[in-house]
Amino acid sequence: MHPFHRRGARSAVTAFGVAAAMLGVAACGVGTTDTTEEAVEVSAEGTDDGTQLTLWTRAPLEKQANLLVEEYNATHENQVSLTVVPNDDYVAKVGAAAGSGGLPDLFAADIVYVPNWVEQGLFRDISSNVDALPFKDEINQGHLAAGTSDDKEHVLPFVLDLSMLFWNKELFEEAGLDPEVAPANLEEYAEAAKAVQDLDKPGVYGTATGLNCGGCLVFTWFPSIWAADADVMNAEGTEALFTSPEATEVLDTWQDLWDSGAVLPSSRDEAGPTWTAGFTEGNVGLMFYPATLLSSTPFDAGVAGIPGPGGGASTFVGGDGIGISKDSENAEQAWNFLNWMMSEDAQVEVLAQNNDVVSRADLANNEYAAEDPRLVTINEVAAQGRTPVALNFQQAYNAPNSPWLTLVRDYVLNDGAGNLEQNNQQITDILSQ
Repeated sequence: MHPFHRRGARSAVTAFGVAAAMLGVAACGVGTTDTTEEAVEVSAEGTDDGTQLTLWTRAPLEKQANLLVEEYNATHENQVSLTVVPNDDYVAKVGAAAGSGGLPDLFAADIVYVPNWVEQGLFRDISSNVDALPFKDEINQGHLAAGTSDDKEHVLPFVLDLSMLFWNKELFEEAGLDPEVAPANLEEYAEAAKAVQDLDKPGVYGTATGLNCGGCLVFTWFPSIWAADADVMNAEGTEALFTSPEATEVLDTWQDLWDSGAVLPSSRDEAGPTWTAGFTEGNVGLMFYPATLLSSTPFDAGVAGIPGPGGGASTFVGGDGIGISKDSENAEQAWNFLNWMMSEDAQVEVLAQNNDVVSRADLANNEYAAEDPRLVTINEVAAQGRTPVALNFQQAYNAPNSPWLTLVRDYVLNDGAGNLEQNNQQITDILSQ
C-alpha cells in the first residue's frame, strides 16, 4: 500500500502532537485574521531583485542548508540569511514566532511535523507554482503529500534523509563476509552482526541502535516491517500493529542480538545525540543509518535498503520540507529561492555533487551519483520509501517515554514478549485519541 494519503483538513496526518500545543496558533488564514487561506501566486521563477530573505532550519541539516544558501547567494541578486537552530529548540522557536507574527520568509521543518504546521496555517499555499513545475511528478511524493491539505501544496522537499543499511567493508572482510554484498534479509543482518562480534576486537561491536530514542527506532525499525510487506499502523493511523508476525520477528531479532552481546552496549541508554557515532568511528560492523551521513563517513561503507524478515527492502523517507511562511512579505522572492532549489543546478550541482540525496526521481542517476553506485541506490530507494501517517505520531512514538519506546525496551531489554499486546494497546490508545 502506498504510504502517503491525500488528506482533508481534519483527516489523519503525521504529527508532533504535544509540540503542536506549543504553537498556540489557530488554523487562521495566512496573513489574515480569518480562516481564508491566501495562496502564493507569483511568476514562474519568482523575483530576483536583491531582496534580503530569511530562512530557518534545524541543526541536523546545517551542512546541506549552508551549501544551498551559499550557492544561491553566489548566483542571485537576492540574498538569503540562514539561521540554524538546535534541534531540541526548533519547535519552540517556530511556535513562539508563529504566535507573534515573526516567522522568517522561509522555514524548513521535519517532515513528520509538516502536516500539522500546514494545518495550523504556518505555511502559505504554493499550489499554483508547484503545479506549474514541468517536473512536478518527479518530486518526492512523500514530501509533497506531507505538505498537502485539501489538495493544496504548501512545501517542497528541502533535504531528504533516508534510513539505509550501512556496513563497514573492512570489518566485513575481517569477519569472513563478502564486503561487496549486503545482507539479503534481517536474518542475514543478524548473522553478519554476530560474525563481526566474534572477531572479539576491543571496542568493536556487531551493530548499534538507539534503544532510548523513539525517533531513531521509528526511523530504522519501521522499514524492516515494511520490507516484509506489513504495516506498522492501520491506514487511518489510529491502531498500532506491532503484534503482527512480521513485527514480532523484527523484535525477536533485536532481542536475540542484544542477548548475544552483538549490540553496542551504550545503545541501551542512547537517546539520540550520539546514536550513529560508533559506526562513524569505525567500531560497528553494520547498522541502520541516515543516508545524509554518507558524505561524512570516513571509510568505505556499503549501502543498501533496510531488509525485513525473509527479504525485501524499504526506507523511512525523512528529512525536512520547506515552504513560505504566513508572515513573509517577500513571496515573489521566496519562491525564486524555492524554484531554484528544485532546479537541476541545485539538485545535481549542489546536493548530488556533495553526496546528498536528490529530491527529484528524474535526477537520481546523475553524473555525480553515477560515479558512486551507493548514491544511485539511495536515490532510487528514496522514490520507493514510506512515511507513516498518524495524527498523534509524536506522543505515540517520538516523545520521551512514549509507549512505542516502552514496547521496544520492554521486549528487547527485559524479555517482555508477554507484555507486547498490552504495550501495543497503549500505542493504539494514544493514536486513537
